[in-house]
Amino acid sequence: MAITAGANLNSIPSATQNALASNFIDFTAAGNGWAQQYLPDLMEKEAEVFGNRTVSGFLSQVGAEEAMTADQVVWSEQGRLHLAYTGTIDASASQVTITAHAGTNATYTENEHGLRVGDTCIVASPTVTYAGRVTADDGSDVITILPYTQGHASEAGIGMGDEAVTVLKYGSEWAKGSDTPYTVALEPSHQSFTNKPVIIRDMYHVSGSDSSAIGWVEIAGEDGASGYLWYLKAEGETRMRFTDNLEMTCLEGVLGANDTTLDTQTNGGALFTGGGTNFGTEGLFAAISSRGNATSGVTGVNAATDLAEFDAILAEFDSQGAIEENMMFVNRATSLAIDDMLASMNSYGAGGTSYGVFSNSEEMALNLGFSGFRRGSYDFYKSDWKYLNDAGSRGAINARATADAIRGVIVPAGVSSVYDQQLGKNLKRPFLHVRYRASQTDDRRLKTWITGSVGAATSELDAMRVNYLSERCLITQGANNFMLMQ
Repeated sequence: MAITAGANLNSIPSATQNALASNFIDFTAAGNGWAQQYLPDLMEKEAEVFGNRTVSGFLSQVGAEEAMTADQVVWSEQGRLHLAYTGTIDASASQVTITAHAGTNATYTENEHGLRVGDTCIVASPTVTYAGRVTADDGSDVITILPYTQGHASEAGIGMGDEAVTVLKYGSEWAKGSDTPYTVALEPSHQSFTNKPVIIRDMYHVSGSDSSAIGWVEIAGEDGASGYLWYLKAEGETRMRFTDNLEMTCLEGVLGANDTTLDTQTNGGALFTGGGTNFGTEGLFAAISSRGNATSGVTGVNAATDLAEFDAILAEFDSQGAIEENMMFVNRATSLAIDDMLASMNSYGAGGTSYGVFSNSEEMALNLGFSGFRRGSYDFYKSDWKYLNDAGSRGAINARATADAIRGVIVPAGVSSVYDQQLGKNLKRPFLHVRYRASQTDDRRLKTWITGSVGAATSELDAMRVNYLSERCLITQGANNFMLMQ
């Protein structure tokens, strides 16, 4: 009986020392079922070349979370107690046209000011200041303030022309035996703000076959997961990416413009048509830009100049709520600039600094990556913010859009008093807190569920699909106490 040998049954040595495919087993060749002929020195641990890659953690340090049950959040913030306004003066008649509230971002509307006949005021221009009394009010935005020392502001001794002025009420004056002639009382002023939650989603998908396959390399994730099942790493990274996206949405989110012209735009109207469901949400940066303060100073170019610019920040805080304890989250360049600024001062830390926000524990502050210093009556706790440095997050935007780069934020520590319209009373709330949708039926803070046939089968799909969902928004209270460093 004749036996026919298979073509590749016997090994036939090559006549030449050439690196031919027939001389070795190709690990990468399609259809090759063999491993490499010689076991490689395989490094089974995955190299973590980017360190801890997550960029979240900011809100966990400065904010809080609270459930909500509506499509929007409305809150009110107290107005100022004292009355100061900006305007323009007709010097020949000592008539001031009120144009805005001084020291606020509030929009002035006609006849909203609280100055009344009989009030005593200080009227100040860049060159001249005089004290006077309100003698007439036209019922809209024009009041007459006659000086105590002269008949009109333009007469000798005053020297004020038609220019911009600031008016401060400091009291009133009435004749002996007079009755209080005020016809209206001053009502407390407040401003109402609103924000809307957005639904944030993501998913991970793996086939049933791949879910049971193991890899060569032992993987490790920031969440502590490890092993040789690759899908565990991929799912863990999807989860961490989604968690980061939740925080990034609260930082970068922008409310959609309430503008009907957007509906007709061929390139952007789709966001606002079809029911108008994509309205966006106001993140931290947008809130500070709209209602807070901004500075372009403290750049590290000159330490003396940086100090003067930093003191200007303190002066702005003095004009606002004067919150004594503040958290600073800055990029590396700004952090170094602040260090150089402080180093240029002789014993800048003389007198020490408190660590009240860290239960007066300097060790706790340092362990959390903060360094504290005191300037004036303010305590600051500075920390490098990875989100502003990382080339995979805001750091990439900052490198490109240098004119609009965000170098850091100064956030007041503690809580503020706000009026809750649902409860009808003042409540204490952190300056920053996240609102998420939740009820007895559904908690949408962070939902995760699995569909498919892998594990506990829920469908005929031969795969595992991991779903992630959250519905939330950020509430920035007292934005006038925040500072955006650009």
